[in-house]
Amino acid sequence: MDMEANWEDKLLSLAFQANPVSSYSPAQIELNNEALLRNAYRYATAITAQYSKSFYFASAFLPSPKRQAVRALYAFCRTVDDIVDVGIEGKDPRQALHAWRQIVQHPPMELQEPVALAWVDTLTRFTIPRQYALQLIDGVTQDLEHQRYRTFDQLATYCYSVASTVGLMSMHIIGYESQEAFPYAIKLGVALQLTNILRDVGDDYRNGRLYLPIEELEAFGLDESDIFVGQVTDRWRQFMRFQILRTRQLYAEAFPGIRFLNREGRLAIGVALDIYRAILDKIEANDYDVFRRRAHLSAREKAIRLPAMYWKINLLRARNGRNFGSPYGSLNSHESR
Repeated sequence: MDMEANWEDKLLSLAFQANPVSSYSPAQIELNNEALLRNAYRYATAITAQYSKSFYFASAFLPSPKRQAVRALYAFCRTVDDIVDVGIEGKDPRQALHAWRQIVQHPPMELQEPVALAWVDTLTRFTIPRQYALQLIDGVTQDLEHQRYRTFDQLATYCYSVASTVGLMSMHIIGYESQEAFPYAIKLGVALQLTNILRDVGDDYRNGRLYLPIEELEAFGLDESDIFVGQVTDRWRQFMRFQILRTRQLYAEAFPGIRFLNREGRLAIGVALDIYRAILDKIEANDYDVFRRRAHLSAREKAIRLPAMYWKINLLRARNGRNFGSPYGSLNSHESR
């Protein structure tokens, strides 16, 4: 099968279309109650610890202000995602998502809800382009409308909306040198989301969703009935090997972009990349059974990977002056957008 991707330029254009600077300032938001704000960040941290041990583990390597900010980002993402996946009693999902749009676009003078308070404070402090948050809400909304994707190009656009936007927002918290970082962040986001999709095939299908590209299933002689049965056959193994190969390739192409981040944030992103990439190894070790087994790493397995990643990050820093090249080629055609 052709491994050449033709979706990168579209996603890079989406990233550059985002408003470069938030248009509101701290003065517009009532944050006089410091105790309330501290509690809001604690609540966001608790959500992160409960729902994403990998994200919580990786973010621990950031300085305290940036650590609490990326956890507020995670809590925001988790909250809007749960609107679709879990629902809010007595509320229509679209109305609930619209309410979050309003919070992002027009933050009220006073906020009591802890996730909203921590997230708006983070948006403001780190001047995160609010368009990325709106793109993420658009992506979450797709789950109300699209439960199947015909092509990988369509799936990649979804992955950008729900994952690459998170990376682009994280970059504003961590700090970065130039817009040359954007294509790497986009590829990393797509790789992370593809890893989630491959790991969660069984759970997603039981919830009525199939993210695997239909065209690619057909190319390996598979269809939705094979997902329903959930048997690990030779065809399924071949299909999963192809998916894992592409996802690993995306991780490899994304890794050099870490050099564009502020030094204090490089290890955290490297650790996140390495942990999620290792989930692919677990899927292989489970004989590609993603129908009944959920691939994950234990705390010990995460910890023992740290020295190697620390060494790789230091090596990347040593090679900082060399030209790695952009994974999408020249950015000149996009920089004026």
